[in-house]
Amino acid sequence: MDIRKELLQEHSKANKDRIAAYLIKHPDGVDGLMNLFFGEDTRLVQHAAWVVGTLGEQAPSLITPFFPAMIDRIKRKEAKVAFRRNVFRVMQFQRIDEALWGDVYDLCIDILLNKTEPIAVKVFAMSTALNIVKELPELKNELKIAVEDVVENGSKGEVSRGQKVLAALSKL
Repeated sequence: MDIRKELLQEHSKANKDRIAAYLIKHPDGVDGLMNLFFGEDTRLVQHAAWVVGTLGEQAPSLITPFFPAMIDRIKRKEAKVAFRRNVFRVMQFQRIDEALWGDVYDLCIDILLNKTEPIAVKVFAMSTALNIVKELPELKNELKIAVEDVVENGSKGEVSRGQKVLAALSKL
């Protein structure tokens, strides 16, 4: 399968699911998808991001080896919104390698404190940070302060997720 061609053919849930199903059966094609995901073509990044998010849910072992490169891209501030959104969407459901906790947590806090960051990125970053705090409870108060700020000034989606995260933090 020519992943690039398939991604550009049609941007639909059915096409995304078809590509993801193919890659689950043919994992050698994941490198090609990830090259597009890390690319510069905004449209291809967006289309690839949707498939990456699906693979992260359905076959996370295909995506987790790319976490260090994803984190590096986000740290360089050049990552498009679709990239950031889907990276944190995937990470919120995965156990992140301990060696990456510091970088991922710092990125999550930066996102939560950034007033211009899109809602979905903030929501996924909250959940990702919470998972790290479950492993490192000494970070609980810092996350609590950041989430309280989001809840105070956030959208309905941010408030809803923030309240759930605060409730979880209160049980740690």
